[in-house]
Amino acid sequence: MRYYLLTLGCPKNAVDSEGMGRLLRQAGYVPVDDPAAAQVLIVNTCGFIDIAKRESLEALRELVKLKRPGQFLVAAGCLSQRYGWKLARQMPQLDGIIGTRRWTEIVELVERLARGERAVMVGDPPVRPLDSLPRFAAQGASAYLKIADGCSAPCAFCAIPLIKGPARSRPAEAIVEDARRLAAQGVKEIVLIAQDTTAYGHDRGERDALPRLIEAILAAVPELPWLRLMYAYPQHVTPRLIETMARHPQVCHYLDMPLQHAHPDTLRRMNRPHDVDKVRRLIADLRQAMPDIALRTAFIVGYPGEREEEFQALLDFVEEVAFDRVGVFIYSREEGTRAAELPDQIAEEVKRERYERLMELQQGISLARNRAQVGRTLDVLIEGCGDGLSVGRSYRDAPEIDGLVLIEGELPVGEMVSVRITGAMEYDLIGVRV
Repeated sequence: MRYYLLTLGCPKNAVDSEGMGRLLRQAGYVPVDDPAAAQVLIVNTCGFIDIAKRESLEALRELVKLKRPGQFLVAAGCLSQRYGWKLARQMPQLDGIIGTRRWTEIVELVERLARGERAVMVGDPPVRPLDSLPRFAAQGASAYLKIADGCSAPCAFCAIPLIKGPARSRPAEAIVEDARRLAAQGVKEIVLIAQDTTAYGHDRGERDALPRLIEAILAAVPELPWLRLMYAYPQHVTPRLIETMARHPQVCHYLDMPLQHAHPDTLRRMNRPHDVDKVRRLIADLRQAMPDIALRTAFIVGYPGEREEEFQALLDFVEEVAFDRVGVFIYSREEGTRAAELPDQIAEEVKRERYERLMELQQGISLARNRAQVGRTLDVLIEGCGDGLSVGRSYRDAPEIDGLVLIEGELPVGEMVSVRITGAMEYDLIGVRV
């Protein structure tokens, strides 16, 4: 039997999709790229914010139109976990629904469909999934490696704990084994991901478990050129983690650390730590330990009750700190979250206007940060080439979300090359091979 698998959403979803695909292949199912050639159509959905939900529903509806007799349509992922039975009622054309906490049962679900059953598998699994199951997704010479699932942070705006449940860290030995497999495949960059990578081990009562995990990975695969950290929670970034990142050349001098806002009152309403001066000291410590570090963050604009002076404080903070990368999100009112019930919801036109103001400010900062790279020689991982040009990423650029380095000449894809930076744009760099 052949299956088609469409993945929407974040890298963590990509890892789950790869896990489902691996289990299906082991059971004898064959992947295809054309939904018309498959007997099983699977959409791994995203349900994090409203725009992602709409995209997921649209993808399902498109496959409903294409679906023919004898095909099974399965909704997997976050949307299914959050709205499983409601989704089943609203979209009767779905044959199966499987949530984020039960994707390891995908083969059982497909077998039930083949027997003529309609299966809805959401909620917690009856048996805890095997910790030894691989949790990675490789894309060319880069790979995402999931070290934990779920989230225990109490952020008022976020639906992830409702979808994923509390944080659950994977055993270090299983993560290290995944890293060995990836290195053996020739992967040159491993990106550690979780809802909060810096909370790794907290659910087991461990502190500073992430630095120990990094040490174990690097001891197991010393040949790995790049190990990158994503999704750090600022209050969980410890001196030991900073020291570990600075000491090991394989660890990219890069940190993705979503801050969400920079005014104490807004942060209090978000139920986030609100000591902004502590964040300033943390950023100073990171830059002192790694002067060349690239810092990425994310902010929410238009959060309920955000006064103009609160938003101005965010603008001032962004200008002061001068992050290399900033992602800006318009607040999305998510049912079931505490923020959805807050008074003083912001008008959509005000949210959009604030989004544009912050993005415009950051574009100028990003250009200045990029211009500061001109004259440097950077290692670049080549990801594509054609028409006399190659494109790749330096340590300053995470896959999919950051900029690129554009290089004269067509270079081998998957190779790491030295590039002298000769020009800069708002998001991308230009260079020549050394």
